[in-house]
Amino acid sequence: MSRSLLRTISIPVAAVVIGLLIGAVLIVTQDASPATAYKALLIGGAGDSDAILRTLQKATPLIFGGLAVAFAFKAGMFNIGGQGQLLVGAVFAAGVGFGIDGLPMVVHLPAALLAGAIAGAIWGGIAGGLKATTGAHEVIVTIMLNFVAGNLTDWLAANPWKDNSGSNIVARTPLVEDSAVIPTLGAVPVGFLLAVVTAAICWMVLERTTFGFEVKSVGHNRHAADYAGIRVGSIMAMTMAVSGLLAGLGGAVESLGVDGRFEAGVNVGLGFEGITIALLARANPLGVVPAALLVGLMEAGAARMQFKSGVAPELIDVIQALILFLVAAPIILRWILRMRHDSSEQVQLGAGWGKS
Repeated sequence: MSRSLLRTISIPVAAVVIGLLIGAVLIVTQDASPATAYKALLIGGAGDSDAILRTLQKATPLIFGGLAVAFAFKAGMFNIGGQGQLLVGAVFAAGVGFGIDGLPMVVHLPAALLAGAIAGAIWGGIAGGLKATTGAHEVIVTIMLNFVAGNLTDWLAANPWKDNSGSNIVARTPLVEDSAVIPTLGAVPVGFLLAVVTAAICWMVLERTTFGFEVKSVGHNRHAADYAGIRVGSIMAMTMAVSGLLAGLGGAVESLGVDGRFEAGVNVGLGFEGITIALLARANPLGVVPAALLVGLMEAGAARMQFKSGVAPELIDVIQALILFLVAAPIILRWILRMRHDSSEQVQLGAGWGKS
């Protein structure tokens, strides 16, 4: 293993270890055993095929959300609109999933996934286009678009696309057709495999293509990139569109592979968790997968940990917050571990904050 790779993974690994150690102290303060709690957490997230399935189902949208944020990071942009992009992707994928029948799976399922991806790309592209043409800050625009997306998808699920079967009063769409359901191979959802392949594709695009080079050049110094002849505005717009596409695809997989429909309020927070995943992965597309698996396992095993050890269910959220804090503020970890600073480890966000 190269020294540069070791430096790259040292911060997130140290953050996880220290976060778990602090969590153990908090468990002790609740008169519980850290060993019992963490054993229950591990069994709840990976103890059998059902537990593994739950973990992979929870990790799948986190991978897509993490990739969305990480891809934007590479261009020095902060896509905080993953939640809205995920929602529109989820509802439009569900719309195609239940609105068309009689199609074979090889046509219907890709069409529904494509609808979600395109919806997310359009939603992300709005922010990117405004950034490129008017200088509007992507953080402000994506936050506002989150609210628009939330209300739009709630309205669609409660009115024109509402499930009116039986005595249903919940704002949700009908179940998608069987031909649009993402299957499961044993304990492994096909959606998870799609997420892993997507992560590999994102890495290849960023590291092996001209577009990826231009994205990273804009992220490092957009003024130098402009001087070198790179179309900075176009790259920013395209980057946000790709970022939105990834988040929208995550929403589509959630609707087609986990929920079987879109229901208002069910996917709240998934898009924002992508920020946690991207930071934990140090904006590396390949690192997003293990980061999402870790968070997915913690969320899948949280209920069992609470039941077996008696700790508060919010403890998992506290541990995740500690890990995120330590990753986002690596100077603290370097002080604790006496690590030397390496500027190559920094997640490039400078170009997206206050620089036009």
